[in-house]
Amino acid sequence: MKKYFLHTNFLAIVACLLWASAFTGVKYGLAFASPLHFAGVRFFWAGIILLPFALRSGNYFKIIRNNAGKVFIIALLQIILQYILFYKGLSLVQGAVGAIIIGSGPMFVALLSHFFIADDKLNWRMAGIIVLGLCGVVLVSMGRNGDAAANKMAFLGLVYLLGVNLASGLVNVYIKKQTSKLPPLVLSSSTMIFGGAAIYILSVFFEGVDFTVKPPEYYAALAWLTFLSATAFSIWFYLLKRPEVKVSFLNLWKFLIPVAGAILAWVVLPDEAPNASSVAGVIITGGALILLNLSRRKTV
Repeated sequence: MKKYFLHTNFLAIVACLLWASAFTGVKYGLAFASPLHFAGVRFFWAGIILLPFALRSGNYFKIIRNNAGKVFIIALLQIILQYILFYKGLSLVQGAVGAIIIGSGPMFVALLSHFFIADDKLNWRMAGIIVLGLCGVVLVSMGRNGDAAANKMAFLGLVYLLGVNLASGLVNVYIKKQTSKLPPLVLSSSTMIFGGAAIYILSVFFEGVDFTVKPPEYYAALAWLTFLSATAFSIWFYLLKRPEVKVSFLNLWKFLIPVAGAILAWVVLPDEAPNASSVAGVIITGGALILLNLSRRKTV
């Protein structure tokens, strides 16, 4: 049983389902806080929560000092850049739409892995199924009503979220190639503390200081997002360090995020509801994930 819970596929599913819930949590929190402020507080405290566990690895600060450049690059791409774009993008689109746009992430990872990792090449079958998954992303962005200004802002939000996918692809490849000797908990804790603090400082310059007391819903959303960040990133960094794990295939599990994230947003958020194109997008994206795993089993 223990072996099953440590299986790559099981851990990948857990991480992706945690990330899927983030769309609803962020939408709740953004009703009471500005994007950069909310993101900075979330990641700083997620890193602090992991700190006691990371310290058990021994020489925590020495490891960071000896790998300061790597920690900085990962914090910049994985936390600062990626989540500034994520929070700004999600403030402009519906939670379900954001979830499915982020679902195009495996394409970026697969393409970058194909060019930068020697033993992680795409084949025609995987490329075709990825295109199928992207069709689901296209469908969910169709048929949305609104005035011209709202549509322009939604398009800007889409661009931000596609930028998230590019940053995610770059950092996944970098972690796989450059951080084999960095303990996952040390990497997670240090990058989130540094990245969260940097985002919060930026929020002071661009959004002002916010000392207002928030309602309980905000703190509940913040607590959940902090927990899921600490857990999901630690799992993902751990999986990326497994020598048998290919970056492109691991990230294909992220097709779960748009499916679960969109469904959760429709169920929980009062102002969001599915339409025909978004439901079709969820079905196609979920089907692509099933096909990818069936394809993978035939080639292993």
